[in-house]
Amino acid sequence: MLELSGVSKTFNPGSVNATLALDRLSLSLKEGEFVTVIGGNGSGKSTLLNAVAGIFQVDEGKITIDGSDATLLPEFKRAVYLGRVFQDPMVGTASEMNIEENLALAIRRGMRRGFGRGVPKSERAEYRQALCQLDLGLESRLTSKVGLLSGGQRQALTLLMATIKRPKLLLLDEHTAALDPRTAAKVMELSDKLVKRDKLTTLMVTHNMKDAIRYGDRLIMMDSGRIVFQASGDEKRELTVKDIIEKFSTVRAAEDGGLLLS
Repeated sequence: MLELSGVSKTFNPGSVNATLALDRLSLSLKEGEFVTVIGGNGSGKSTLLNAVAGIFQVDEGKITIDGSDATLLPEFKRAVYLGRVFQDPMVGTASEMNIEENLALAIRRGMRRGFGRGVPKSERAEYRQALCQLDLGLESRLTSKVGLLSGGQRQALTLLMATIKRPKLLLLDEHTAALDPRTAAKVMELSDKLVKRDKLTTLMVTHNMKDAIRYGDRLIMMDSGRIVFQASGDEKRELTVKDIIEKFSTVRAAEDGGLLLS
């Protein structure tokens, strides 16, 4: 479903500020697989998602999405196949538009824009049904401006908008990090529910090690633009936060000692 082969990206090449963000990284996701990504600041987590989304062109390597070479495909063309939720709840929705108008935009992603004479009644009924699953009372607020919603409500709506067309690939970029613990837990549970229900191939970056262990089929750890550890199945389920911290410390110690990890 998703395959990255030998992907590298350096920002500010040839300058004193040159940063190797992705270092010959290779990663494959099977259709319907949910992979969580952890790592320290600057490890390459968000750069990985941006490379997949086409925010920038990679320096070398190949990116394949759903069997098609997307390496040189611009962001707006990849957006047809991708759903993405960012860390900031303010991103991903239009504040001055109401809830049903935002959902209508999401439904029409990749199509010619335009509402005609408004949102059809049949669509409005579908929106109410979809919003019910959020359990936030938004199904009765279709005409409310999105800018009036709380951060948690807005992030849940963004998640619904990102998944409503069942994208080929869902990218979750620390999408609960800006929320309070209770709301973050609810949004994370909703994410897991939608991913499982629609069997969405999903790549989730998170700083929450407990979430990385609890959710998803496979966990990968990144450092210095490379994947330095991964676990799935029983190995992943038996991991603890302490295990991850120890593995990360081992990676850093090995790098400081000049050892090569792959």
